Amino acid sequence: MNEYLLVISTVPSEDEGNTIAQKIVEERLAACVTVTSAVQSFYWWQEHVSNDKEFILFIKTKTSLFPKLEDRIKTLHSYQVPEIIALPIHAGSKDYLDWIKQNTQS
Repeated sequence: MNEYLLVISTVPSEDEGNTIAQKIVEERLAACVTVTSAVQSFYWWQEHVSNDKEFILFIKTKTSLFPKLEDRIKTLHSYQVPEIIALPIHAGSKDYLDWIKQNTQS
């Protein structure tokens, strides 16, 4: 199993993204969260295609923290069904991966 994950989530506003990012970094559920500028998302919701401006969160964390991180995002998020997708990090700079390990919960 991979030790590190890149978790992706989308939010409806920059403020909400910043709030979630701040809290999960403070709680050491993530070492870093990057909040993008606005993107346009098209998706099925309640039997029709929606088209909304969203912001993407790129969350760098350890695999072992995913269950806690997922629960925390769901608690903080305004969406009924928030996007929470975890991608394994197969390789990366050793220095950066060590930094993730040092800056997240043990």
